[in-house]
Amino acid sequence: MAIRKADGRRWVEMEFLVPGTPEQVWDAIATGPGMSAWFTPTKVDERLGGAIEFDFGDGQASSGVITEWEPPARLGYEEHGWNGDAPPVATEVVVTSHSGDRCVVRMVHSLFTDRDDWDAELESFETGWPGFFEVLRLYLREFAGQHAANAVAMAQHPADLVQAWSTLTSALGIAGVDVGQRFQTPSETPELRGIVHRIHQAEELRDVMVRLEGPCPGVAVIGGCAPGGEVRVMVSLYLYGDDSADTAAAEAPKWRSWMAQLVHADRAAT
Repeated sequence: MAIRKADGRRWVEMEFLVPGTPEQVWDAIATGPGMSAWFTPTKVDERLGGAIEFDFGDGQASSGVITEWEPPARLGYEEHGWNGDAPPVATEVVVTSHSGDRCVVRMVHSLFTDRDDWDAELESFETGWPGFFEVLRLYLREFAGQHAANAVAMAQHPADLVQAWSTLTSALGIAGVDVGQRFQTPSETPELRGIVHRIHQAEELRDVMVRLEGPCPGVAVIGGCAPGGEVRVMVSLYLYGDDSADTAAAEAPKWRSWMAQLVHADRAAT
């Protein structure tokens, strides 16, 4: 969907159908533990005027102020300094009940400016959210309310995205898999095993999503992207259950070490 523009405002909007009651969906999209379970580590001061903070790792973070708070239907917040000297971005999330214990989530990101400088960043919201919302669907369908923890390993890659993606997926044994196929990483890599749930490929964004059975129930997202031409590869684990925190703490350093070795080998080869 193209950027919409009117009266000094430009915005993108998306709608997603997710399982769950409005209360369950609200807990997942408007609380710190809920958002941390499918997006990124998040803190939410659950009130109008409260703070909301997103931790993207590697020292990257964004914070804002809650401007709308109407449980379980409407959340709004405004982030300043989210991307250098960009104007503030206002986000509105609306939850509407749908038949069959499902809800429609409508998300709108708005910039209040007449300039085109930040259109690419605004469009990136539209391309980035669908993958996270697929994790949200799995979380709500199978793990809602469980303890959650995540582990992320990310690194810049010296090659272009095509080569970086080929290197990553080949090393993990996931190149050429299909949705519904059982998958397990080779013995020389950290453990991932489960069923392939989603495959997505676009010019600047690729990912394979696995519904995990081990090392802990959850979701793994193996991804590659090239924002602004800077190629990055990553493995993100969303783990659920009573052992999720201990498993995440044990697995995170394994994946970071493995990712560093993978990228170092490719740098040495170029």
